Amino acid sequence: MKIAQNKKAFHDYFIEERYEAGLVLEGWEAKAIRAGRVQLKDAYVLIRGGEIYMVGGHISALPTASTHIHPDAMRTRKLLLHGEEIEHLIGKVERAGYTLVPLDMHYKNGRIKIDIGLARGKKQHDKRETEKKRDWDREKQRLMRSNSKS
Repeated sequence: MKIAQNKKAFHDYFIEERYEAGLVLEGWEAKAIRAGRVQLKDAYVLIRGGEIYMVGGHISALPTASTHIHPDAMRTRKLLLHGEEIEHLIGKVERAGYTLVPLDMHYKNGRIKIDIGLARGKKQHDKRETEKKRDWDREKQRLMRSNSKS
């Protein structure tokens, strides 16, 4: 079940590979995510010291958060991947000029997971091309529906 999606990532990047990662969360964050208070629009993924982190993901605290905890909605969160996957991603990002972007957050076996994508940036003309194709597909579907009703 999807919790949040980063639609902007599909608009700005060509997604080449996808990886599923776990998240290191605090208790209030897990509760807020289950309540749907998460946004991935401006989030990105960094590699620091052989570890992978999500930066800029916004998880807003519930109003009933504890009084002795001061939640930071934009804090950097560590992502959990296998060592071989991390090595592969480091090689691609540093040598081949790819970037890592969070694609969506979802539940898997009761745990909160995040899909990250190995992505290559789109140029402006690529974005226009994608938009034209999507509009044409939508128009085609509309025409097919109107023909089948007749």
